[in-house]
Amino acid sequence: MRNSEFRIQNSEFADRDSESPNPAFRIPHSAFRSSGSSTLPSHAERLAEAVERLTGVTETPRLDAEILLAHALGISRSALLARLRERAEAPGFDEMLDRRMESEPIAYILGEWEFLSLNLIVRPPLLVPRPETEHLVEAVLDFIGQGPADLLEIGTGTGCVAVAIAHNAPGSKIIATDINPIALDTARENARRYDVTDRITLRLGDLFDAVDDADPLFDVVCSNPPYVEEGAWETLPRVIRLYEDPAALLAGHDGLDVVRRLIRGAPAFLRPGGLLAFEIGADQRNAVQELLLECGYQSIRFRPDLAGIPRIAFAQRP
Repeated sequence: MRNSEFRIQNSEFADRDSESPNPAFRIPHSAFRSSGSSTLPSHAERLAEAVERLTGVTETPRLDAEILLAHALGISRSALLARLRERAEAPGFDEMLDRRMESEPIAYILGEWEFLSLNLIVRPPLLVPRPETEHLVEAVLDFIGQGPADLLEIGTGTGCVAVAIAHNAPGSKIIATDINPIALDTARENARRYDVTDRITLRLGDLFDAVDDADPLFDVVCSNPPYVEEGAWETLPRVIRLYEDPAALLAGHDGLDVVRRLIRGAPAFLRPGGLLAFEIGADQRNAVQELLLECGYQSIRFRPDLAGIPRIAFAQRP
């Protein structure tokens, strides 16, 4: 996978790729404050200082500063922008800013991130939900509609896919698996947050190992699997390399090790006509299509992301 695979789409991943921030941009906390004054800075002044500090660390310093300050104040970004002249305590803002200066993902700093209008709990080293993965949920929802459906999600991570599907499709029942106990705990909290725990069963296991003989055949098997080439690791943005789990990203020399297992294993767990849907890398469309054809899948299709890149592969069992 090329470095362009992770082109910046929001401030979460918009970090400069240098190993250390440019010292010229590291401005002390007190640079915009009088040490002898007890007057609180205005929100505009706090933002100006934060933007100066973040410039050279992230490609979106203003947006990052607004997100962090709004969180510290307990208000929305729109409310912050309407109150720039106001002055108030901003508990924890300097500490959050320090963490962002080290390229830590904003989602980890805040402890949550938005995915399809759901504010989901996120904790390291789990993958931060990406905008591209929203297309996977949309493809599944288009297929199952509002009727009853049994689904299997492989590699649930934060549970963003399973929770979003369950939240939007009340007839769905989902078994979601992961090899990381931290992921299952986080997914469980997110399912509880949106009151879908009765329709999501979480299991520990690698790919299909967590499926029992007593489980039904599934209408859908879906996944956001690892698909980054191992040789591309050093080219990825610093925010990813330093904080997110390599095991959730890397998949062999061509990035398809897990995808191959997923494609070959899914037919045994799908009903006839059942859907296999999964996220892929920017240059993997042709290779994935060949794998699906080799395994006898029908109705092979690809859904592009907002950049026009084939991002979601989906095909049906005969």
